[in-house]
Amino acid sequence: MAGAGVREYKRRIRSVKNTQQITKAMEMVAAAKLRRAQARAESSRPYTETLTGTLARLAGVAYDVSHPLLEKREDILKIGYIVVTSDRGLCGAYNTNILRLVTTAIEEDGRNLESGVIAVGRKGRDFFRKRGIVDAEFVSLGDKVNYADAKEIADYVINAYENEELDEVYLIYAKFINALRQVPTITKILPLETPTDEKTEEHYVDYLYEPSAEDILMILLPKYVASVIYHAMLEGKASEHGATMTAMGNATQNAGEIIDNLTLVMNKVRQAAITDEILDIVGGAEALKKGGK
Repeated sequence: MAGAGVREYKRRIRSVKNTQQITKAMEMVAAAKLRRAQARAESSRPYTETLTGTLARLAGVAYDVSHPLLEKREDILKIGYIVVTSDRGLCGAYNTNILRLVTTAIEEDGRNLESGVIAVGRKGRDFFRKRGIVDAEFVSLGDKVNYADAKEIADYVINAYENEELDEVYLIYAKFINALRQVPTITKILPLETPTDEKTEEHYVDYLYEPSAEDILMILLPKYVASVIYHAMLEGKASEHGATMTAMGNATQNAGEIIDNLTLVMNKVRQAAITDEILDIVGGAEALKKGGK
């Protein structure tokens, strides 16, 4: 019985070691992907900030421009949520935090409006499909985020807004801070509220526009929506890899602790078995001595 117990512990230790090797490999892969994703996310921030500043300057001189994306609806019937999640799991609380933020936003809206989800990622799609509020899905986009995918999402959302299928649109994603911290963020993208710039005198004076500021603004508004979605997808991918690396690192460490605990218990069982065998031998020898007498 004791030998069977030792064999069982050896089997369990071997199984945990195999799992530890897998989690260690996944941690290293996630770390390599994180470096590339983080570089892309950080490099896109200056472009997005510059585009925001350009829109602010244009809004200052084309304040009377009319565009469907700028029109606020008096009667709001349906709200759209672009939810950026991952296609795979094993990334800690990354997806859970995003889905919780969306659920909270819907519940706390207070207007009792119809909600529709544009799911970017399989995890968000599967979660909201069970609730029957998925309007569109964009899944299996891969680890390398492409602007073409963001533009496709933006085109869908813009068409839905212009056709009055959606009256407000919010973007929910995880903003990458570092490998240990990803902040779920919600941003309103439609109707567009042209960004403001406090440095008005510095930015709005002595600018000449060709073609007119109104024409440039009309062209930039759809590009701005696609750019914001693209940047959110880059931030989300970096956050996903950071969360995966952290989760797999913790799993590897926990597996090491389990192995140590199992090894300690196994040694105790083996020692108890050896002690029992010694006692049996001593007891048998004593019985033989008494029998000889």
